Amino acid sequence: MTTQQQPRPYVPSKTLDTPYPLIDNDPHLKRVIRYARPSDYLAGAALGASVPGMMLLWERIAPSHVGKGGFAPIMRLAGALGLIGGFLYCTERSTMRFYGFRENKREIEMDMREMVEKVKKGEPLYGKSSLSPHMQGVASRNSRYSGVWLHVIPWFNLVNHEQVRCGVWGLSRE
Repeated sequence: MTTQQQPRPYVPSKTLDTPYPLIDNDPHLKRVIRYARPSDYLAGAALGASVPGMMLLWERIAPSHVGKGGFAPIMRLAGALGLIGGFLYCTERSTMRFYGFRENKREIEMDMREMVEKVKKGEPLYGKSSLSPHMQGVASRNSRYSGVWLHVIPWFNLVNHEQVRCGVWGLSRE
């Protein structure tokens, strides 16, 4: 006895009501970093430098008296936390522009140029993937709008997938 698989119904991803147009509800991490503005990098660097800076300030205000070699490991930890925090802050600011939560005119123009160039070359719009369509769907559903909760769980889209994306140009399926 054979069982016949029924086609799964297509359910588009939710589109949020945002003050600016949605570009991509699941941007790849490389695109997020590539589209980041200098102000995003500056904000990330400022946040990153503030962590060890605050440790130095606290050491001046209330010395810990840890002795020789006790403060260096704390500063290394503060530097590492600053780097991680600065990177997350920079990527979150850039991701919010993809979602339409922040002003994104520059990103819309960059996206349009990139997509037109890929169409002219005959390439897939969002890159090629070695994953099966099922795994691409799983990856897409797990990382869609993940940037909204980046401050809780750092979760990025690291997979090129051919899933439907809602954006400035409407629904598109590769």
